[in-house]
Order: sequence, then structure tokens, then C-alpha cells
Amino acid sequence: MQTQILGLLTPMMALLFAATFAVFWKLGKMKRHVLGFALGYVAFATGFLVTHFLPGDAFYTFHTTQLFYTIGVTFFLGSLCERVGQRLHLPTIAVIYGITALVLGLALNFTDNASPALVLVNIGYGAMYMVGLTTLLSAQRRHISDYAILFLVAFSGADFFIRPSLTVMFETTIPAGEYQQSLYYSLIGLVLGVKSIMGAMILLGATIFELTSALREDSKMDPLTNLHNRASFEQSMLTMLPRAQSEGRPLSLVVADIDHFKQVNDIWGHQAGDLAITGFGRIINDMVRGCDVPGRVGGEEFCIAVWNCENLPAERLAERIRQAFAHLKHPGLNDDIRLTASFGVATAREGENYESLFARADESLYLAKSSGRNRVENAERLVQDHATQGNGDEPKAQRAEPRAQEDATLDQNAELVALKRAASNG
Repeated sequence: MQTQILGLLTPMMALLFAATFAVFWKLGKMKRHVLGFALGYVAFATGFLVTHFLPGDAFYTFHTTQLFYTIGVTFFLGSLCERVGQRLHLPTIAVIYGITALVLGLALNFTDNASPALVLVNIGYGAMYMVGLTTLLSAQRRHISDYAILFLVAFSGADFFIRPSLTVMFETTIPAGEYQQSLYYSLIGLVLGVKSIMGAMILLGATIFELTSALREDSKMDPLTNLHNRASFEQSMLTMLPRAQSEGRPLSLVVADIDHFKQVNDIWGHQAGDLAITGFGRIINDMVRGCDVPGRVGGEEFCIAVWNCENLPAERLAERIRQAFAHLKHPGLNDDIRLTASFGVATAREGENYESLFARADESLYLAKSSGRNRVENAERLVQDHATQGNGDEPKAQRAEPRAQEDATLDQNAELVALKRAASNG
């Protein structure tokens, strides 16, 4: 009975922590890594409930549990890495999962003893935590919460390596059908409960620190979009650019401008224009990471400082935002109207200052505008094109070819705008 109660108490605590992080993310308007913490706890709880309720001797029980635990570990480590501007190497996590799943299947087919399977899957989780720890160690640490998180990840990884081996030493054979009545099952319930509480306290502390810091930063935010205002964005760039150069990390700048925005204000009114700006800001906020700095630097002008990001991934980010905005419906506009935006991308060069970086990105934006709008131009690619043109090639002409579907949409929008203006004049 005590084992049954303990088996339910641990996942219930995990779900409570998941709900807490979800509330922080939603009501506090926090970055998506906080939502990742919530999803990680949901996956952990699901994995433990699967073990608790499915028959211990069923071949699929251990595989299902391993899948949900791996999802939880991935959410957890990926969110921690994103929080500090790093990327968890997901292919390595996938390889570790694949190898342990394969070996687990072989072990369960050859013996009814669950001990080897338990050791194998836990070593796999420990290896995943070591991948996350290595990534986190390469990030800059600014607050005590960063060191607490490093301790949490290191402790969790060590636990997965040490605990199963020690337990199996005392309980050498664990029949799969009796797994839920084993010493190991009771111990794992206790350890996971303690780790859940400890981890939640550390992560909640870090999240509350982030929230209070964000509240202090409210004066630096644009109220319409919840992005940084111009002064705050430029100040952030003056800090980020030297840091990126001293640490040898790439820093890319995306500049954007909503196309034909003056017509929106003239025809549908400034309230509709404000709603369009709000929608664009929401898309940007949803697509950037916690370490990136997005800002509204003018009426319909936006910038994104993309931390630790090479040129081509920054260009792909701009393209995703462009496509999302081109399909967004806007309150106050005709249902068939879709607004578009143009983008310029540049990546900081060695020793380059903010004014020079912005000028190159802005030049690319101007090219996007003059080439038909609703497109992304890349300053680094322009340099390559100039070099290629010197050899007699003409790649820029290929890039300037019209996008038939988007041009048709623009033509339709222009026709509807003309009809709207005529109706207003009538």
C-alpha cells in the first residue's frame, strides 16, 4: 500500500510543478523555455505513471517508460540550454536513446531479470545529462541560479549512473513481473520525488529571478508589442556585440519593415495599424529564443539581435517570420487582406561596431524593398554576389525572379486596397 501511495505521490508532485511553470509562462508572459520546464515535468509524470499502472512483465512497459522519460529529459535540458543561449545537440540525444532502446529490447528478450534493463536505460539518461552539462558549461554564468542549475544537472546525471548499479548490488535479480514490489522501485520513487522537489525549487528560483528582472525592464519595453524600445535595443546591442566578439560567438542582426504600412493607416485607420504592429510583434516574440533581443525601433520598423547564431540560421529565422506574417489575419482589415514585411540580415564581422552592422542590415532591407518587397535579403550573400558578378555571373537576377503565388497575393491586396479607397471616397 505504501508503495502504491508513493508511486502516485511522485507524479502528482511533478504535475503540480508542471502547472506552476505553465502559469508562470502564460500569466508572466515569459519565454518558451519556461513552458519547456512544464512540458518536461508532464513527460516525467507520464513516464512514472506508465510504470505504475502497466503490467511490469509486458514487453512494452519499459519501452514506453523510456520514451516518456527521454522526452522529459530532452525538454528539460533543451530548455535549460536555450535559457542561456545555447543549443542542446539533439542528434546526440537521439543516438543515445536509439542505442539504449535497442539494447533494452535485446535484454528483455533474453532474460526475465529487469536489473540489466534498468542499469542500461539509466546509464542512457546519465549520458544525456552529461551532454546537457557540457553544453551548459560553455555558457556565461551571471547569477547564482546559473550555478544552482549546473549543480542540478550534474547531480541528476551522477544519480542515473550510480543509483541503479548500487541498487542492483543489493537486489541482484528483479523479475520483471515483480518490479513494482522491488526495493529498486521504492527507491526510485523516493529519489525521483526528492529530485523533483529540489529541481523545482531551483528552477522556480531562476524563473522568479527572470520574472522580477523582466518587471524591472518594463520601462524599456514597447507597450504595443512587448518588444524592447529603440533605446533599450541599442543599449543591448552595445553590450551584446563586444561580448560576442570577446567570446568568439556569432551575432546576427535582422531588420524588418512592414510593407505599405502608411496605406494601412490611411485606409483602415491607426487603430488597425496598431493591431497589425501588435500582431507582427507577437510573431517575433513567439519565434525568438530567450537569449535573443527583439526590438521595435520605429513606427513599423523592427530589429532582432540573434545571439550565438550564424548567418544562414538567422536568414532562416527571418524567412519563418516573413511567412508567418504573410498568412496572418488582421482585425480591422478586410478578411482577404494580408500584410507583408521585408527583411534584411547581416552578421557581425570581427571588430565591427553596431552602427556598421546596422547599416549593412539596413542596406539589405532597402534592397528587399526595391526588389518587390515581401522578401529576405542577406548582406553576407550580397558580398558573395558581388564577387560572383565580378566573374561574369548574375546570381542576383535569379534571386530577383518573382514569386508567382506571393505576387498574385500582393496584386489581389492592391486591388482590394483600391476598392476600399474608392468606397471610402464614395
